[in-house]
Amino acid sequence: MVYSVSGLSFAYESRPVLSSLTFTMESGVFYGLLGPNGCGKTTLLDILVRHRTPDAGDILFHGKPLADYTRKNLARSVALLAQNPVIHFPYKVKDLVLMGRHPYIGRFSSPAADDIMMVDQAMEQADVKHFEDALITELSGGERQRVLFARALAQDTPVLMLDEATSNLDICHSLGLLNCVRESVVKSGKTVISVFQDINLAALFCDRLLFMVDGSIHTQGPVQEVLTSNVISQVYGVESQVHDEPFSGARQVFFNRGGVQTNAKGEAA
Repeated sequence: MVYSVSGLSFAYESRPVLSSLTFTMESGVFYGLLGPNGCGKTTLLDILVRHRTPDAGDILFHGKPLADYTRKNLARSVALLAQNPVIHFPYKVKDLVLMGRHPYIGRFSSPAADDIMMVDQAMEQADVKHFEDALITELSGGERQRVLFARALAQDTPVLMLDEATSNLDICHSLGLLNCVRESVVKSGKTVISVFQDINLAALFCDRLLFMVDGSIHTQGPVQEVLTSNVISQVYGVESQVHDEPFSGARQVFFNRGGVQTNAKGEAA
């Protein structure tokens, strides 16, 4: 078991954000974390990577309390691509991607040949190798996102967390990077935990989905079991139809322009 979480709660001062979450996560599974804005998805990732400390509950990582791991050991096990990270310093692209190798490089040591190889491979996968000498501050939002994706790939951890990692990317690069991540799940047994706003993109790549509402887990399970029009209605308050789509080979959700649920008077519910 990668993560075993029990009774997890967290609040920002007096505002509750997470409430008594209990779940487990296994190796070799692509998890999609879904739910309305403000339901606690990003905060949950921050806690699982120990950027924040929960107010209550227990978190075991590979059977050991998460708090018992050193920062360096945890960085060798979990990589997080955060939502909208801000970078003001004009790093070169290759130097920024190389930061993903810092957990493996001694304090006064230089990168080894394996580190450079891992960085080059990650840049190729993220399609940023051709501007490796460019300054990160001179790139577009989508290009920066791919560089940060490359840094997370270069970290080469058994657990990868993605917080809306494709939100700034065109569909070609979104599919390419998610395919790369999916392949690492299937071939290498990597565990991926990814926040999505695009339900259909999540259904295309994930094995299991966790739907959150108001800081709690509403529904969790395999995509084919939990991705239903009833769950979409309860979680998002919109009408939809859900079908197994033959072209993509995945379950997909379909909406209409007036998809907000209404009552008998035609008013928004």
